[in-house]
Amino acid sequence: MAKSYDVVVIGGGPGGYAAAIKAAQLGMKTACIDMYINKDGNPALGGTCANVGCIPSKALLDSSWKYHEAKEGFAIHGIEAKTVKMNVPEMIKRKDGIVKKQTDGVAMLLKANGVDWLQGRGKLLSGKQVEFTPHEGDAETLDAGNVILAAGSEPISLPMAPLHEDMVVANAGALEFTEVPKKLGVIGAGIIGLELGSVWSRLGSEVVVIEAMDNFLPMVDRQVGKELLKNLKAQNIDVQLSARVTGTKIEKNKVKVEYSNADGDQSLVVDKLIVAVGRRPYTEDLFSADSGVNLDERGFIFVNHSCATEVPGVYAIGDIVRGPALAHKATEEGVMVAEIIAGHHTAINYDCIPSVIYTHPEVAWVGVTEEQIKSSGDAYKTGTFAFMANGRAAAANETAGFVKVIADEETDRVLGVHIVGPQASEIIMQAVIAMEFGASTEDLQMMVFAHPGLSEVLHEACLDVDGKAIHSAKRKRKK
Repeated sequence: MAKSYDVVVIGGGPGGYAAAIKAAQLGMKTACIDMYINKDGNPALGGTCANVGCIPSKALLDSSWKYHEAKEGFAIHGIEAKTVKMNVPEMIKRKDGIVKKQTDGVAMLLKANGVDWLQGRGKLLSGKQVEFTPHEGDAETLDAGNVILAAGSEPISLPMAPLHEDMVVANAGALEFTEVPKKLGVIGAGIIGLELGSVWSRLGSEVVVIEAMDNFLPMVDRQVGKELLKNLKAQNIDVQLSARVTGTKIEKNKVKVEYSNADGDQSLVVDKLIVAVGRRPYTEDLFSADSGVNLDERGFIFVNHSCATEVPGVYAIGDIVRGPALAHKATEEGVMVAEIIAGHHTAINYDCIPSVIYTHPEVAWVGVTEEQIKSSGDAYKTGTFAFMANGRAAAANETAGFVKVIADEETDRVLGVHIVGPQASEIIMQAVIAMEFGASTEDLQMMVFAHPGLSEVLHEACLDVDGKAIHSAKRKRKK
């Protein structure tokens, strides 16, 4: 007789394990199927985020920035550090330890909440049955009252740049270099490419980023994108736009990259090459043809605003559905779906999901860009304020960047906040909270911000919307 569960989750990444834990907390018998095997050959939860994405990349970003600061940034503080060296294997070892702690922690949470962790592949069949094939052993069929598909995404491959051992790699391989490449190529100037390029640039690599599009970070407010690009170039990261890769070759333990730009055919020889041109939903063999689940024209599982598919009791969340591929978006969708299954009324405000790029300076944003609202024809107003005029930023020697606020012309309601600068990933949450509660810029203008603090830049940007910024010599005409 088939095992029966109230909820079966396929995928143990941020969305999947959060959904499983919440479902169990709400009293439902729950199983979480996950097929990931880590580099040590062991099953591990946490998905791409914990194993080869968000967590390990931030560990390397943090380590590399500390090295860069010790070597290049301490002198201004009066700190002499003349013999700073980077032990790359130790840095990778530290990263691996953080990953293990995170993934072991997820396993502990599933166990503590009574979730059955089924190690292997899951596939949705018709009638809400799930085929579970363990890593070792025969397949079995599970009966599920509800199914949550949370299989995540995978790197997009390029036929003209096939992966090759440790020389041409995707994001996972770029986390495992045992020494600093003298010259590093990156295909793709997206979030992943810029973050990984930043890691190895700080450690001494000559980094060249090749991007096919002519617009740098098109999803980011144009003014913010220009500021980040200026700072990356100041860090000697060579970002080449309108450059399309046509082929790669392995020659004499080097990678030759052939590409074309406005000046014609070009070539570049590097020690390592990272292919980071985006990710696509992982739906291969995730459901049978007669399951009733359908894909949209872009290859995502079709769902409604509540992440429900066209099959009653079957849901899909995270990277395999519409919207940005963000771990925190997947997590909240997982929790929402579990709550809905339990009969609770809940929803996600997709207009208030923040995005972050962990370069230096950091970039973070929520809501509409100026380009988006301009194209809509709606009346709006903006305010900006630079970190250079902020006392806390000056004390920390972190004065690059600014905060930009976009508000509705008539209601003054905050519609978008865009930050490039120190701790943008933390400051943006103040904007998210304000927007979630429908705040106006006047609401934020009237709040008391701690001094000295980086968040004061958000406060001043809101004041600047109406030409009222205190710590600015300019005066804007009130619209």
